[in-house]
Amino acid sequence: QVQLVESGGGLVQAGGSLRLSCAASGRTFSNYAMAWFRQCPGKEREFVAGINWPGSTNIANSVKGRVTISRDNAKDTVDLQMNSLQPEDTAVYYCAARLRSLIAVPDLYDYWGQGTQVTVSA
Repeated sequence: QVQLVESGGGLVQAGGSLRLSCAASGRTFSNYAMAWFRQCPGKEREFVAGINWPGSTNIANSVKGRVTISRDNAKDTVDLQMNSLQPEDTAVYYCAARLRSLIAVPDLYDYWGQGTQVTVSA
């Protein structure tokens, strides 16, 4: 079992920045591909960014240039830095882990955090 706890969400004005953090516990963190997804009410969960254990990343086109993802295998954390936030970035953001290669399909992730709300006001 892997436990994931997100933090860092909140309310921010358009153009602002937020840094989300996900703390993992329970298994060898460095073995897992980690990703951030987001979900708006009534919509499917959407891939935002992911990072595998050597540090290769994948960023969704919708946020490319505004988002970076990083991980610290010593601290068992993965962070999502989001800049130039827009109202359409408003969603619940989830951290997820899978014991295989990095992919953008939410159904193939094994572990999920409880989510953290990000609200961007116009």
